[in-house]
Amino acid sequence: MKNLSILGLTILMFFFKSSLHADYKKIFYDFKINSISGDVINLNEFKGKPVLVVNTASYCGFTKQYNDMQELWEKYRERGLVVLGIPSNSFNQEKKNNNEVKEFCEVNFSINFPLTEITNVKGDNAHEIYKWAKENYGKSAVPKWNFYKILINKDGIIEDTYASLTKPTSNKITKKIESLLD
Repeated sequence: MKNLSILGLTILMFFFKSSLHADYKKIFYDFKINSISGDVINLNEFKGKPVLVVNTASYCGFTKQYNDMQELWEKYRERGLVVLGIPSNSFNQEKKNNNEVKEFCEVNFSINFPLTEITNVKGDNAHEIYKWAKENYGKSAVPKWNFYKILINKDGIIEDTYASLTKPTSNKITKKIESLLD
């Protein structure tokens, strides 16, 4: 009877599990997004590289994670990792314009990894990258707050997502990044 219950529970879990094996019609590298300077970032330029996508905000309590993002960029850039910061005012904690964000990041954190323009990351006005993430990975890919992380693997699909509380330099993230680089 116990084995039958376990089998039944396993089958039930199969039917209600999240869509982790999505039928990706597009991959991350198929998109474009504007840089903080106004140039177009063609994500195809990152093809074959893992990308850590982080929605950021200048007035958030997690803003010090910019230091960790820069550290990851410096440590793993030569091995192929791309760190992509996406400033967002979706949670009402970002500066008024791209120039202010760019200056804030450079002056306070010496950021030199790619940053995008201020971008919506949730809801109907979310950038197509975030709509794609939700469609293919489910609600766990929708940022719940600033400094939410989405790790894209070398194939251009979502490898994993990480909550705002998880620091970019945590063992959980760095071990996953290293597995994608090797």
